[in-house]
Amino acid sequence: MHVSELDTPVLTVDLDVLERTINNMATHCQEIGIDLRVHTKTHKVPEIAKMQVAAGSKGITCQKLGEAEAMVDVGLDDILIPYNIVGKPKLQRLTELVKRAKMTFALDSEETATGISEQANADGVTVRVIIEMDTGSRRCGAQSPQAVLELAQKITKMPGLDFQGIMAYPSNLRAKPFIEETVELLTAAGLPVNIISGGGTGAERNSKEIGCTETRSGSYVYEGMTRISGSETLNPERCALRMIVTVVSTPTAERIIVDGGQKTFTSYPPKPYGHVIEHPDIMIYGMSVEHGHIDVSESSHKFRVGECLSIIPLHQGMTSNLHDELVAVRNGQVEAIWKIAGRGKVR
Repeated sequence: MHVSELDTPVLTVDLDVLERTINNMATHCQEIGIDLRVHTKTHKVPEIAKMQVAAGSKGITCQKLGEAEAMVDVGLDDILIPYNIVGKPKLQRLTELVKRAKMTFALDSEETATGISEQANADGVTVRVIIEMDTGSRRCGAQSPQAVLELAQKITKMPGLDFQGIMAYPSNLRAKPFIEETVELLTAAGLPVNIISGGGTGAERNSKEIGCTETRSGSYVYEGMTRISGSETLNPERCALRMIVTVVSTPTAERIIVDGGQKTFTSYPPKPYGHVIEHPDIMIYGMSVEHGHIDVSESSHKFRVGECLSIIPLHQGMTSNLHDELVAVRNGQVEAIWKIAGRGKVR
């Protein structure tokens, strides 16, 4: 099937760009000398995760249990969940995952550790855990090296837990003293630091420089190797994802309407909401729920109803979470249709 035969709106991925980016990141981390642990929350597609592991990733990162379950279902292993797991339903699922695959979980409090310990003890499993540190995200994480040490000492006394190390986000150079002091305190106390996990696409070299053993990178798979703010990041040589849409109305000479709106792309500032590959001089200036509004006043092309356009979404990860399937395309030909197995897995 040619891509032009697909019904729209349809989410597609350019396999040549995807494969090149996956291989480039793997090579980049090998040259730096740090293990890559890819984050799957951007694509949520097991087939892509397998490609990343085949290219050299030591394992994968999944943000939520549901994403991890989808990956384990197809045989993926060595998974880090960098998220506090809280509540009986989730804890029961956590131990079930531990029975099926090599899993590691991040946490930042005694309460979270206690919950995992009690469930692990009840179910007869041992759970690998690391402590998340707040190195500038102002989100989750222990606030000081001393706090990490105190929590680690409590964890080592809890049944069913296997303390493995620490996790930082983001991997900025300001985090180096925090990590160094933490490692020094843990080592002096006789505690293991087998894992020092850093994170952030574009921060791979920082992860190495601040002493991390691995780096978590995810959005690169669709957005390219480094973070670039603004619409200039949406380059077809750099970005693999394309939303194919159809022009459904040409109400004026300056405006056309396509069949993809907020439910297709997601509403995410700033404008424009995406890059039209065939006509980079036109701009998606607005979206309603089911319509994309495009300003074509700067284009000499005469658009017609029924014409298809290929658009790189502004936020590829949020866009992919809205769709059940991803169509893999090479040179205009459909090679595969992949289930976005992790989409909607917010629990």
